[in-house]
Amino acid sequence: MTLAELQELERAHAVPAYARQPVQFVRGAGARLWDAEGTEYLDFQSGLAVTSLGHSHPAVVAAIQEQAARLLHVGNLFYTEPGMRLAARLSQSSLGGKVHFANSGTEAVEAALKLARKAKLAGTIVSLQRGFHGRTYGSLSATAQESKQAPFAPLVPGFVAVAPTAEAVAGAVDDRTAAVLLEPVQGESGVWVLDDELLHAARAACDEHGAALIFDEVQCGLGRTGTLWAYEDSGVVPDLITSAKSLANGLPIGALICSPSYADVFEPGDHGSTFAGGPVACAAALAVLDVIDDPDLLASVRALGALLAEGLAALPGVVEVRGRGLMLACDLAGGGAPELVRRALLEQRLVLNATGPATVRLLPPLTIGAAEADEALQRLRALL
Repeated sequence: MTLAELQELERAHAVPAYARQPVQFVRGAGARLWDAEGTEYLDFQSGLAVTSLGHSHPAVVAAIQEQAARLLHVGNLFYTEPGMRLAARLSQSSLGGKVHFANSGTEAVEAALKLARKAKLAGTIVSLQRGFHGRTYGSLSATAQESKQAPFAPLVPGFVAVAPTAEAVAGAVDDRTAAVLLEPVQGESGVWVLDDELLHAARAACDEHGAALIFDEVQCGLGRTGTLWAYEDSGVVPDLITSAKSLANGLPIGALICSPSYADVFEPGDHGSTFAGGPVACAAALAVLDVIDDPDLLASVRALGALLAEGLAALPGVVEVRGRGLMLACDLAGGGAPELVRRALLEQRLVLNATGPATVRLLPPLTIGAAEADEALQRLRALL
């Protein structure tokens, strides 16, 4: 179908919840996408940090094809090998406890919130301003952004949002607090790296008052910052980690990873999901971890991230660069980020996204090389 035909179908039949760009993508390979006319694009958005191994990665495709030909679904009342193996792999690479599967990042956060409240037998949830944790009601209640919350009030009670400072977090936690929920790198608000002082303060406050420390690594985890898990950069170990987005490189999956202290809080019937932990998504995720959990790849993410950040800072009109690894943002003097992103797509065939009036975010595949990083910079320079 043509783009015009798809747009007409959307107008007639799709709920207008997305502001789509006027491009129909039909194929992808690595960091490249092709539209319906055969035009090639350089993808530095990765489906919002989802296709971290690039498009159509052969190991992931093979894992999906093999598992889909054998068994698609049986439900969580029975055992399948990929889910149990993935739970072990996630646990052993991080907190050493147990794993609960979901279908998305917001569902993983919902599971974390429920588990933390059950562990404390009620209690408030402390989150940070600028944070983003999802769009279902619990996750949205922890997302202190007026534009996202206001149309859907009243929200879930018991959430307190504070400034992203060590002092504010420490002052907000008391014996009534069930959990502190934060992103080590706040992605949707413009890639703000939380400083180690704040993370250490949150850990100390949670330890003092018996609250769970939850790291939302839905976007910043799984190699995006140059370590397998973002918490490794600070040395602060959380009690719970939420993961999703790039975990299966495009198939829907989420995971709540628990430390041993929180591993057995949920009992049968406390929480569940029809599709979570399905064999095809878990097989894909195992293939993803085989590629990402590699010291050479992670070192490349750090090196290319530094190269890309340096190049962004040298571009005309760029006033600030933030981020870690291949999770980067740059602020433009005078704003205009949404228009720049539109022009980048249509004029330079470069796929980016804007997280605010002045902020452009770059989330390229972790598998890019120096030539592709330089190519993206040259296309941005031509626009700026």
